[in-house]
Amino acid sequence: MTGPIVLPEPVWRAREDEHVTRMRRWTAPHQSRRSRGEKHPVLDFLFSYYSHRPGHLERWQPGPGVVLEGASARRFLERKGYLETPDGVMLDPEGFTEGRAKTAEFVLRLLSATASRSPRLSCFGLHEWAMVYRESADEVRHSQLPLRLGSAGTDDVVESLEIRCGHFDAFRFFTEPARPLNTLRPAREDQVDFEQPGCLHANMDLFKWAYKLDPFVPAELVGDCFELAADIRELDMRASPYDLTSFGYSPVRIETTEGRAEYARAQAGFARRAAPLREHLIAHCQRLLAELKKVPATRGKQL
Repeated sequence: MTGPIVLPEPVWRAREDEHVTRMRRWTAPHQSRRSRGEKHPVLDFLFSYYSHRPGHLERWQPGPGVVLEGASARRFLERKGYLETPDGVMLDPEGFTEGRAKTAEFVLRLLSATASRSPRLSCFGLHEWAMVYRESADEVRHSQLPLRLGSAGTDDVVESLEIRCGHFDAFRFFTEPARPLNTLRPAREDQVDFEQPGCLHANMDLFKWAYKLDPFVPAELVGDCFELAADIRELDMRASPYDLTSFGYSPVRIETTEGRAEYARAQAGFARRAAPLREHLIAHCQRLLAELKKVPATRGKQL
């Protein structure tokens, strides 16, 4: 195992300030809306479906193998899992428990399998349409929003296009009548076999896999994955059957040939943007599992 990296106080404090400022672009408006009891059909998802609290998202951490110099580094000792060394304060490697190692193993296996596949760009965001298929107005998930094409028009789109959703956490929200229309049958136990790098939800979930390993992932990587998820969420909802013009979002009309082409181009762009983040997380999991001695160093290469 290589020795720790030592960060002088001005260096790590600048990184901390930059991260906090960057994340408050998202957390401050969310907390302000919440204090007023306002709901946002696009952005609330980032803090409700994903369980990383705004305060944790803002919180900077260096990740493992980094020593923070200076007197102010002692405040990290107030957090669980940090220790003091002769050079400063660092994350305690003993905090990487067997449970965390199992999480890292799963993340490594899932992301490695996903990265090995070619992106598929033909789903056109129909998962959101399948979530409201044949639902009454009061049963629709975002019942405060009108459907652009109305209920009958929405159902017609679902019935006229092939649904090929391989992401279980999207498929599980399909309405009962929509489930048989999906050409794939993803399940939790075969998640590793289905996920592919063109899927918007698989790419949004990089945020989840990053924070699941918190604090053993640098805050900057968590922040990169969060910002990707936020941008993808916007496309996800713009391509949905909902009318979001009152919130300032123009629709991606996937019910048209031109709209489907627009969606596929944006989807391909997000796949390219997600690829290096996925590789970064894969490499990080390999280092965690090898350097912290929870599994042999060659384990990741065998997946």
